[in-house]
Amino acid sequence: MRISLKLWLAASALLALGACSDQNALNYFNQEAGAYLDNGTFGNSTMNNTLVQTGQMNYVIDLNERFAASVPSTVNFEFNSDTLDGAARDAIRKQAHFMAQFPEVRFRVYGHTDLVGSNAYNKALGLRRAKAVVSELARNGISRSRLEAMVSYGETQPLIVTQNPERKNRRTVTEVSGFVESSPMIMDGKYAAIVRREYLSSAQSRTSISAEGSVTE
Repeated sequence: MRISLKLWLAASALLALGACSDQNALNYFNQEAGAYLDNGTFGNSTMNNTLVQTGQMNYVIDLNERFAASVPSTVNFEFNSDTLDGAARDAIRKQAHFMAQFPEVRFRVYGHTDLVGSNAYNKALGLRRAKAVVSELARNGISRSRLEAMVSYGETQPLIVTQNPERKNRRTVTEVSGFVESSPMIMDGKYAAIVRREYLSSAQSRTSISAEGSVTE
């Protein structure tokens, strides 16, 4: 009975996500938590309202889309584990490289699990996964003041609805959440500088030619 209820809830959540696809930018945040920005349901309504009222929300949306398009925003885990494997560490290194180009920006990491196990256990496991990613980002040079491991959604938002173990559901998702408080308002032209800095960095050649004529990375 419990499994059937879990599957029904998961299927209902997926149907609700599909219904949101044609809504405006603010409703965009009501889709899968941890794939897009949180709408304040975890006590962050003040920050969310501030971003909207100051006009910064569109920049947060844009940066989050750029982040997800530029690097792997999702990290997957083995069953009942919060240990980072080689693929996970590689994805996190790429995330950290992106983050290093945007010192003005804050990020959140959301934890998720599959549907195996109790909801309480899975919420704790999802949070451990999020904290593991935050710790690895910190080891890659990103200040913890810019990172937040969110109280996870546990098993409640699977990508694939199944009662069986499913790797794609066992994941964290990293996203842009806002701007560092000590940074100047992003509306004063700083955003253009951020974009220009990123494009200049991406245009730099990753190879060089030595005096002998050999090419190196």
